Amino acid sequence: MKRRELIAQFLPSSPFVALLGIELVEVGVDRAAVRLPFRPELTTIADVVHGGALASLIDMAAVSAAWADDAEPRSMEGATVSLTVSYVAAARGKDLTAVGVVSKRGRNLVFVDVRVTEPDDRLVATGAAVVTLGS
Repeated sequence: MKRRELIAQFLPSSPFVALLGIELVEVGVDRAAVRLPFRPELTTIADVVHGGALASLIDMAAVSAAWADDAEPRSMEGATVSLTVSYVAAARGKDLTAVGVVSKRGRNLVFVDVRVTEPDDRLVATGAAVVTLGS
């Protein structure tokens, strides 16, 4: 089974992903999109989505993109090595979509850039992640 087929199966079955309500929207080679539907439980004050929820969305987009290739995995292991989040604007009361795109794929490390937008394409956050695949 290819890695991108595995991530398409894994993401919906992850308890943490389910808790947040993150949905896999698209998986292509070296690219993945995930959505975080707005829920009041994810806010910090009024209708502002908590930064931790945004960081988790960015992480899931990055991990999904890192696994989004046609290689056969050497193992099912993998982890986020590094995650940087830049909060550009308050995410207020709307569904959010994060798109992760691989910028470099090494033997074990994958570098991914992520953009989080509202439905009108308003940018609310960016992220950069390094993900390790296999051992």
